[in-house]
Amino acid sequence: MYICICKSITDSQIRAAADNGDDTVRKLKKKFGLASCCGSCIEMTESILKENMSKRAKPTLYIPSAA
Repeated sequence: MYICICKSITDSQIRAAADNGDDTVRKLKKKFGLASCCGSCIEMTESILKENMSKRAKPTLYIPSAA
């Protein structure tokens, strides 16, 4: 799905870039030119980045202490 119509940037491109370290709107703007025209893609991009980060978050291991 196209997220940034002005620059023809898709959600797949955003996810792939985030996986490779471009995980902020600022970095994506520098890489792709995202949000450099009308800016209507910022909200959806932030949502995709948050979703991507939550999927990559490692679960916390609970180790009970001895009583």
